[in-house]
Amino acid sequence: MYIGHHAALTPDRPAVIIAETGETITYAEVDANSNRIAQYLHGLGLRRGDAVAILVENHLNYMDVVWACLRSGLYAVCLNRYGTADEVAWILRDSGARVLFASERLRDTAQAVADAVPHRVMVGAPAPGWLSYAELLASHPARRLETEWLGNTMPYTSGTTGRPKGVVRPLPRVTVDQEWPRVPFGRRHFDFAEGMIYYAPAPMYHGAPMQFLRATHCLGGTVVQVQKFDELRMLEHIQRYRITHTQVVPTMFVRLLKLPVESRMRFDLSSLVSVVHSAAPCPREVKQAMIDWLGPIVHEYYGATDAGTMIPIRCADWLTHPGAVGRPEPGTVVVCDEAGAPLAPGEQGLIYFVHQGPPHEYRNDPEKTRAARHPQHPNWTTSGDLGFMDDDGFLYLTDRKAFTIISGGVNIYPQMIEDALITHEAVREVAVFGVPNPEMGEEVKAVVELMPGTAPSEALSTRLIDHVRARVAAYMVPRSLDFVAELPRSPTGKLLKQPLRDAYWKQADPDGLPRQRLMT
Repeated sequence: MYIGHHAALTPDRPAVIIAETGETITYAEVDANSNRIAQYLHGLGLRRGDAVAILVENHLNYMDVVWACLRSGLYAVCLNRYGTADEVAWILRDSGARVLFASERLRDTAQAVADAVPHRVMVGAPAPGWLSYAELLASHPARRLETEWLGNTMPYTSGTTGRPKGVVRPLPRVTVDQEWPRVPFGRRHFDFAEGMIYYAPAPMYHGAPMQFLRATHCLGGTVVQVQKFDELRMLEHIQRYRITHTQVVPTMFVRLLKLPVESRMRFDLSSLVSVVHSAAPCPREVKQAMIDWLGPIVHEYYGATDAGTMIPIRCADWLTHPGAVGRPEPGTVVVCDEAGAPLAPGEQGLIYFVHQGPPHEYRNDPEKTRAARHPQHPNWTTSGDLGFMDDDGFLYLTDRKAFTIISGGVNIYPQMIEDALITHEAVREVAVFGVPNPEMGEEVKAVVELMPGTAPSEALSTRLIDHVRARVAAYMVPRSLDFVAELPRSPTGKLLKQPLRDAYWKQADPDGLPRQRLMT
């Protein structure tokens, strides 16, 4: 099923609602608009495998353009609305996008990158040199293309260690009305169902939220999209719109749980059927607290934008295997040592996804494509995560390979330390990584963002370190702890640890000692 099928069955059903304003667009409108855009793109000469870029905030017409690409055999390049003009221009050129759809709100960035694409469409008030979105719709028929080849998105990695890279997956030679594999997967593992009401608290441009939006439309459901995440308003929206499904990141759980109990308990959340979390490991105490609050509807999956693979774990399985992030089908995930040899259960190594068909490639970057492949098995790929499998086939994460701290020859994995710190009532966010130590090579550094109204102090720093000491091995306890006003995160809530770590390494003297503490 796809947008056209549901437009015929339930034309007046809301396809997207903007939560804060109540603005609504129906299935009939999204279907007609996406057909008109598909006709426009086809008229420009775009054919199967070409790319279209979208630089638009969470907007009522966003899915019009996405569905136009999906029903035209095109790649939709959903651009980070917070990206700089230089970053956006680089992705436009790297992706080979032939058309850019941009919004009036992001006009300044759009105008700065206009020369990077031959064709430009402005959603909102028209701009010189741009075709207006309203004019495009008015001048093209709402008629389906003769053959509606299935397209896809082309996500770009976050680029925390360099330029973002486009993740290109081969397009299957099928039409858009074929069942998308994510739909039966969602039914089986996350209780997706026809007519579901999905709450989308993250930006539309991000890979995982876009997949959930697309699956909701394949099932004839309604997407309730927020323009900006707010933990209290999320509860209000769930009650108001009778939300059945949502996907969040662990940071959102933490912020929800740190609301005053009387605030969060006054909302009726009984409509919820499934709350899915992903993107980062969730501290066990945090997840257990969410299950205690909402019931056994808190499910999880482990995956990577690069691999395009989702490894699910339902709540019932997690309760018997706390800390697991997924239970892969046999033969779909392999944990290997540094040489690429598979490891036994309980042994930690690099996690590889086993693909049945051709795996993804990084656009215009054969070296990065090669580096992500197993040395002996070209259809095994890794995103750099470390973990292990238990005897029952459940997968556990320990950390990202890039953030492993090596202190005196001992590997220290920050995730366990972060999980310990986040449970303290004074801590809102936390990042743990290695900083230079002239004797040990690296030492453990914790950087903490405090709850509003909590003042940083040396006494609090001592209490927090003592809090960790009671929960982890002695060699893992941070040697120092700094406070910052706000930790860097992506708009989806993903902690951007690399630039934070880089700042400390740049502050180091040649002998490896930090020049100053980054404390506010």
